[in-house]
Amino acid sequence: MHVAKLFSAAALAASLTMTANSSSAIDFKASHQWPGGRGDIRDEMVQIIARHMNDNDTGVKIRVYPGKSLYKPKEQWGAMTKGRLDITAFPLAYAGGRHPEFNLTLMPGLVKNHDHALRLNDSPFMQEIKKVMDKAGVMVLADTWLAGGFVSKGKCVLEPDDVKGMKFRAAGKAFNQMLEAAGATITSMPSSEIYSGLQTGVLDGANTSSSSLVSYRIYEQVKCLTAPGSNALWFMYEPILMAKESFEKLTPEQQKALLKAADEAEKYASDAAKGADQKLIDAYKKAGVKVVEMSAEQAALWRKIADTSSYAAFAADVEAGRELLDMALAIE
Repeated sequence: MHVAKLFSAAALAASLTMTANSSSAIDFKASHQWPGGRGDIRDEMVQIIARHMNDNDTGVKIRVYPGKSLYKPKEQWGAMTKGRLDITAFPLAYAGGRHPEFNLTLMPGLVKNHDHALRLNDSPFMQEIKKVMDKAGVMVLADTWLAGGFVSKGKCVLEPDDVKGMKFRAAGKAFNQMLEAAGATITSMPSSEIYSGLQTGVLDGANTSSSSLVSYRIYEQVKCLTAPGSNALWFMYEPILMAKESFEKLTPEQQKALLKAADEAEKYASDAAKGADQKLIDAYKKAGVKVVEMSAEQAALWRKIADTSSYAAFAADVEAGRELLDMALAIE
């Protein structure tokens, strides 16, 4: 009887210990659309955060679901706001249908280069964007802006007149509006179909991210690349986001550890984004493609077109849109 009581007490203690441990252990899900383990900047940012939390006895385990394996790309925003997803690498403009202010984060000429992007991160403009996110129950773990370029089967795309009469695929509504205003005919398709579009003559040119221009081997189908350079037109905000509800489940120590990991991921991305642009240039030159960059004067011509098309449409469609746009454009 005495032994039984000892066994019973030991079992109860073990059970309580297991319950305490299970209640203190937090499991998070992180999702994104890009392939895992192939060096994609956005995947690596999430992996940096996951490794830091998983390997340092933080009491937090993060499982990463790459390659659209958990949610489709645009479904991730709703999943976070409804408490089904904890962390995501997410192009914010994908949620522009729910929050039209977010469309500014993929707007022609808004960001000139990577150094300019860093200045935007802490600007009043981005503070306003983050207020909208906060109200939706989402917070930013790491800021990330990625650049992109233009490709063409014929003449190089440097000035608006260069796209007149071209069949063009653009990334995002605002770019469609600007290119149409410049005289291009727009054909919509995902970036994964740009190669075949150029190959079959459905397209004469396209624009998308530096990484996609390389990973889809588009250099095999074009004669000229307009690289991002110092006066880029194409930049997209693709941060690492977290549901506020999930963050608030953490202890202060766990929150501090997570934010430290996120800071490491952000610093990695800042360097890697510039590296992606150089890989783009190297790949196209190696393939025999002519590589050019826009001058400040040429980029200004595009922004003039955007002002009467993309910018005007945003100001008309979004409450206080002109004010928000001017805040962004005021950042030197």
